[in-house]
Amino acid sequence: MRTLDEHRAAALSLAAPLPTVQVPLADALGHVLAAAVHADEPLPRWDNSSMDGYAVRQADVVGASADRPAMLPVVADLPAGTAQDARLRAGTAMRIMTGAPVPPGADTIVPVEDTDGGTGSVRITAAPQVGVYVRRAGGDVRPGDLVMDAGTLLGPTQVAAVAAVGRATVPVHRRPRVAVVSTGDELAEPGAPLRRGQIPDSNSWLLAAAVRDAGAEAVRLGPVGDDPQALAALLADLDDGTSPVGPVDVLLTSGGVSMGAYDVVKAALQHEPGVEFVQVAVQPGKPQGLGRLPGGTLVFALPGNPVSSYTSFEVFVRPALLRLRGLAEVERPQQVAVVDEGWHTPPRRAQLMPVRWTGRAADGSGLVRPATPGGSGSHLVASLAHAEGLAIVPAEVEEVVVGDRVHVLRTGS
Repeated sequence: MRTLDEHRAAALSLAAPLPTVQVPLADALGHVLAAAVHADEPLPRWDNSSMDGYAVRQADVVGASADRPAMLPVVADLPAGTAQDARLRAGTAMRIMTGAPVPPGADTIVPVEDTDGGTGSVRITAAPQVGVYVRRAGGDVRPGDLVMDAGTLLGPTQVAAVAAVGRATVPVHRRPRVAVVSTGDELAEPGAPLRRGQIPDSNSWLLAAAVRDAGAEAVRLGPVGDDPQALAALLADLDDGTSPVGPVDVLLTSGGVSMGAYDVVKAALQHEPGVEFVQVAVQPGKPQGLGRLPGGTLVFALPGNPVSSYTSFEVFVRPALLRLRGLAEVERPQQVAVVDEGWHTPPRRAQLMPVRWTGRAADGSGLVRPATPGGSGSHLVASLAHAEGLAIVPAEVEEVVVGDRVHVLRTGS
């Protein structure tokens, strides 16, 4: 039997960043940079004003005050975006707006607040130091400077940085495309009439949402019945790209991986040499399938109980999807919390307990308790909505009691 860490390492060993594609800047958000971005030009590209005011020579306004103002003729207007580059002559001023290039010959900016705002001539009542309110060319980055390294997740500020250095497209790793398949004759689409023995399919919706939350593309195929031959044909079509949904990078199934008579995923894939079915010393989520199909498609076969599917996705699948996206850091944030309601643990197995935050301990640590009164029951899908994290309890712990400290994988916002 594998440990949790061993199976997680096996999952990550199969995942490598997907190939590079060029995407337009409009589509870059949420992608991972595949190559470093360097500046080709200085940023800012020229000295520019950080204030609305007047470009002057500091020597012409030395000693200016409210009692002894300096009076200068205004010889030009310089709005942001102007292409004017006439030299400022001694004894004159140019009205300038924030962001406009500082004219040659000027060495400082007088804010409009220290003037009368004149347009033909200006009355200056304060004398700033040389260089005040001038943003220097290259003050942000210089030509050749590294702007962002490969592996950077492109959020709003990173997209802005790419735009600022003049790139219309950006090299990124392609998002993984994940086919989500739930299995079992007992499953029906939500909203459909249910006969005795049937339940709504929640797993495919849970896993498809989790795939999207991890930044990948989900192709939800819905429930498939307990027919090994039909499932094997579906998976083969997905692997070779002949399925109507097109090529996928990952197959994510739920159900049919345990020891029962109708374990359809095991039956469909048992002869695939690149796929293995193992037991992992974790609760919930003991039965797991993992590997590759002949066409190279990565397979994660998760247990069918919803909480098992969810916890298995969090610790085994999500990190692999982040690695496929090109991220080096694939861990959820963790923090140590204090238990304020104890629970039982399984013998000789690590436990992933869905928990919710209930407040703060005296030392400032977060307080947690099981997300539902039912504890870690793997069927408690409706109650799973209250979970905000997973407490990771080592296999050697026999009981979790009030006051214990546990490591919590933060899954909520």
